Amino acid sequence: MVASQLFPEADRAAISAAVAEAEKRTSGEIVPVVASESDRYDRAEDLFGLLLAAVAVSAAWFGLQGVRPSGEDWTSRWIPALGLLEVLLVFGGAWIVGVAVADRVPAIRRWMAGRWLMRPRVEAAAEEAFGRFHVRRTRASTGIVLYVSLFERMVVVKGDRAIAEKVAPEEWKNVCDGLVRAMREGRAREGFVEAIRKCGDLLAKHFPVQSADVDELTNELRVLD
Repeated sequence: MVASQLFPEADRAAISAAVAEAEKRTSGEIVPVVASESDRYDRAEDLFGLLLAAVAVSAAWFGLQGVRPSGEDWTSRWIPALGLLEVLLVFGGAWIVGVAVADRVPAIRRWMAGRWLMRPRVEAAAEEAFGRFHVRRTRASTGIVLYVSLFERMVVVKGDRAIAEKVAPEEWKNVCDGLVRAMREGRAREGFVEAIRKCGDLLAKHFPVQSADVDELTNELRVLD
């Protein structure tokens, strides 16, 4: 799924408006980010290729293996029907097919990568987005990144130093869970708008808007294809 195709201009405008509305109540800065994926997971493709190759070799060995006459004169020797070359050809062909299939079927790549690998990769990508979009440059260190990674189907909220001191990671869980649920139901726009509103509520509780507050970061949805 390509992030830029999932969010047309009308949806991006609605998300930007939601950020502007939420920031009226807080001195914090909310930066929504959506990425097509947080990593290529090439090893997941290789692992599926190896798995398919092992299955193919096993099937060939038990289904086709046997013995046949050697064909040599003056002998009655028998040899295996599948030799080393045939086994290597089956293995190599199945591995190539497995890699190609995993590359084209996201569900397989997700399965082979596993949440144990995808979660830290998404966390790292969210941290990278934090620096990429200058969230650390706010004067009071009150910026957050609301990061959505489509391939992994994961949401992460990263807060700057001042926010991390007052808002526990568990408090963002409701935001993340709600957005994941909305994305699963095909309500990407509504899910983002609601998540941004919840972020605004949390930030307003700890960092209410100040009289001299200025909008330090732009409000648009950052899209990473």
